[in-house]
Amino acid sequence: MITIQMNGEVIPSDYADVYDYLGYESINPKAIKQALNDAGGSDVTLEINSPGGYVDAGSEIYTALKEYRGNVTAKITGQACSAASWIALAADHVEMSPTAQMMIHRASTISVGNSDDLSSALNALDSLDKSFVDLYSQRTGLDKQEIYRLMCNTTWMNAKQAVDKGFADEIMFQDSKQPALVNADGSLSVKPDMINKIKNLLHNQSTENVVKPLPKENQKNDSQLQKKLAILFGKENED
Repeated sequence: MITIQMNGEVIPSDYADVYDYLGYESINPKAIKQALNDAGGSDVTLEINSPGGYVDAGSEIYTALKEYRGNVTAKITGQACSAASWIALAADHVEMSPTAQMMIHRASTISVGNSDDLSSALNALDSLDKSFVDLYSQRTGLDKQEIYRLMCNTTWMNAKQAVDKGFADEIMFQDSKQPALVNADGSLSVKPDMINKIKNLLHNQSTENVVKPLPKENQKNDSQLQKKLAILFGKENED
């Protein structure tokens, strides 16, 4: 049995270098596809602790898992929210820690432009919601209207609730007591509009003969870059 760690936000593969530099854990399609390729058809276990993330990246990972020829077991060790919930449901068998949580909700986006642009974004969101309803309903056996109601209410489920509703198959450590609340909002650590700015900073550092990013614990010594990153994150006013 091969274990694939899925910790952190679900992001496009092209964003991975930024997350790595900042020391954030992440899940991206390229890394998961490589891990599955290395597994070579052997049974795999996914250890999932993720607040979710980008729909397209999550869809790519979901598809890769469904196409994998070996048996896939998902173990939700912390949380499986939003995109991470349907990544988990791509597995043949889903287990949850007694302290874990799953969250489902409607798709969301940020849109700018004229009324046609906004109308197109609305149609896209409606289409995504219907896709999620179909996926959850097929996996759980719940009525589509019930699934949609759960999504509209941004529903959090502990392990027992997820098993009862069909989102999970088994609770890990059945004999253990079941504590539960976690506190997470599923928001992204690095906003999309920051990605290109940070990539430019990394490129500039490279051209200035900085060979490798500093380890996270030593990044405080890289004062110039850190000051620029602080500005991007709104933590400091530029002089």
